[in-house]
Amino acid sequence: MKIFIGKVIAKKMQDTATVEVERMVVHPLYGKRYKRAKKYQVHDEVGVNIGDRIKFVTCRPVSKSKKWKIIKEKEGTEK
Repeated sequence: MKIFIGKVIAKKMQDTATVEVERMVVHPLYGKRYKRAKKYQVHDEVGVNIGDRIKFVTCRPVSKSKKWKIIKEKEGTEK
């Protein structure tokens, strides 16, 4: 089971939140660290807002693009 932590960047659809997950990558030759980001469409039953940090996990496909659901809102959210 994959669990990710990300930031809600859009809430334009009903029961769907767009979440951005950033990760650090190390260049294989030079060793420099840099950020990579990916966006996920997440099924929202909790009712999150833009800017919230959330935890989400894989689930059965809810729609064509939604294969993730929110399990809980992360504590210490900055708004």
